[in-house]
Amino acid sequence: MKKSSIVIAGGGSTFTPGIVLMLLDNLDRFPIRQIKFYDNFEERQKQIADACEIIIRDKAPDINVVATTDPEEAFTDVDFVMAHIRVGLYAMREKDEKIPLKYGVVGQETCGPGGIAYGMRSIGGVLELVDYMEKYSPDAWMLNYSNPAAIVAEATRRLRPKAKIINICDMPIGIEDRMAKAAGLNSRKEMVIRYYGLNHFGWWTDIRDQEGNDLMPKIREHVKDNGYLLTEEMAGSQHSDESWMQTFGKAKEVFALDPTTMPNTYLKYYFYPHDEVAHTNPEYTRANQVMAGREKEVFTECNRITEAGTSENMGLEIDEHASYIVDLARAITLNTHERMLLIVENNGAIENFDTTAMVEVPCIVGVNGPEPLTMGKIPQFQKGLMEQQVSVEKLVVEAWIEGSYQKLWQAMTLSRIVPNAKVAKQLLDDLYEVNKEFWPELK
Repeated sequence: MKKSSIVIAGGGSTFTPGIVLMLLDNLDRFPIRQIKFYDNFEERQKQIADACEIIIRDKAPDINVVATTDPEEAFTDVDFVMAHIRVGLYAMREKDEKIPLKYGVVGQETCGPGGIAYGMRSIGGVLELVDYMEKYSPDAWMLNYSNPAAIVAEATRRLRPKAKIINICDMPIGIEDRMAKAAGLNSRKEMVIRYYGLNHFGWWTDIRDQEGNDLMPKIREHVKDNGYLLTEEMAGSQHSDESWMQTFGKAKEVFALDPTTMPNTYLKYYFYPHDEVAHTNPEYTRANQVMAGREKEVFTECNRITEAGTSENMGLEIDEHASYIVDLARAITLNTHERMLLIVENNGAIENFDTTAMVEVPCIVGVNGPEPLTMGKIPQFQKGLMEQQVSVEKLVVEAWIEGSYQKLWQAMTLSRIVPNAKVAKQLLDDLYEVNKEFWPELK
């Protein structure tokens, strides 16, 4: 098999070590000759990359390692760009979450006002990476994890329509892992699924095992009573993340709105926004939890590895969800025609929906990228919800392109999470004030 060269764009991310460990764990399936780290925040990247270089040296010394803030050095001679950037870092995510809560509105990094603010920051950063890739390695593919994926995907569709970029999200993968366990399977890869929606806004309609047996009744019975919580979690565990446990448990109520399907957990923000506000501490949001938890832990452990000069007995963990990136890269490199859930232009995959919408559907992936599977017509309930949400996403991208205050106000107003146009304007003004360094000038 050909050995690939990869650049991880967002090399200073706390997710980077987990992705590196996952890549090293899959070298038999996806051989690598070079891993590069690219970030525009040198000090932050150095802490992560120095530790990763030691890990790579210990586990696969033949892989060449480069860490740089120079785009030409980073993007030259690469086959894949694995992008997971966060423009404004967690300091801005904290504002995305806390400003809406002042108005009794959900503060979340990809949904509602917070997601819109984050999207306005992310568009320029992702387009910059696409341009670097096309300039220095025009045959490469970008596998983009950067959030909010729906807005970023719409922006790349509009502004870089010929770019070799595939937008992906691992949230459905985590849910499918839970479904597989609820159905008594060992792995989500034993399931064949049908799914439609937008990113963080979709539904499973059919789940079968490899022999074609329908798994939906068994999964439905579990979700009706427990949401996506698993038996061992319901028994209680000191290692459980309380925020995620609440999310997986809430899926029971989301499911009740359409028990013929299985919902994405993020729908809770749109169906039960007041419950989410009530469960959130406005002084200590998810961003604070991450900064005090994973951010601190990963940087501390990376610094320890660098100081010790060895990865022996390290406390970093493989990011199992990120194995989806390996599956995708393999499908392109080896033309495997694997079936994968990706964010692509609709073009009739959902028959009764906007053909230009960036939808999340199963695709067959080969050397030419993804080929969406047809999901047919969707019910009125989901169609109405999706039309409203895709309009929010399109208006945000139009606002970014045109520097339009009016269109961004319209996007805020149209979000199901925002109660009315007055609150939408207050939110927009507050978010614009703290994002002037990152957003285009609005007029």
